[in-house]
Amino acid sequence: MKLNSIVVDDSAIQRMTITKLVNEAANLSLVGDFANALEAKNCINHKEVDLIFLEIEMPLINGFDLLDGLKNKPQIIFITSKPDYAVKAFDYEATDFLQKPISKERFLKAVKKATDLYQLKHENHEDLGEAIIIKSNLKKLKIYSTKIKWVEAFGDYIKIFTDDDTHLVLSTMKAFEQELPQGKFVRIHKSYIVNVERVDKFNSKFAEIGTEKIPISRNKKDLIATAIENL
Repeated sequence: MKLNSIVVDDSAIQRMTITKLVNEAANLSLVGDFANALEAKNCINHKEVDLIFLEIEMPLINGFDLLDGLKNKPQIIFITSKPDYAVKAFDYEATDFLQKPISKERFLKAVKKATDLYQLKHENHEDLGEAIIIKSNLKKLKIYSTKIKWVEAFGDYIKIFTDDDTHLVLSTMKAFEQELPQGKFVRIHKSYIVNVERVDKFNSKFAEIGTEKIPISRNKKDLIATAIENL
């Protein structure tokens, strides 16, 4: 297994250095290297990319702006000379954060994180549905879509209610909704996403999952009805 990787850095010297490390790594395959975010975005939209080695500070469009414009984000390993960006990188659910100058040992450690996470996410468990990786209580956990009953907004966090447990995750509802299988989950209220396969019954005001009554916004009642009909 090799992760299709790209390198994005406006510095030609740094780009060559990282590209050399990628080419030497047994579990990486270099798809391309780019001097700016626009070229990188075009590649990501037209080729299968699993991992981005991404410089944050670039002219015109920086690394964060590039990620904001992507619908489906590959894994990200940020590269920068400024450690101040580490906190913001966490908000983008980065796999790792490398500070220049980068040693080969530290680079390979980051690559191992990426490959381990890829394997965790792509293990074959068809009966349990798609796997989603979340970060809760400083740990990365794998949960299966079929086990999720509903998701609730909770300030700067979301609460994920599953058959086994409840997980508190630093994320927005919008960002997490994009991680869920399309057609299986519906945002029925600004504060709630439900697994339509787990809805026992619903009316114009509530969707019921077990004993829980989850509110439905007036403009969302047709959406949940259509989703259930299409199952």
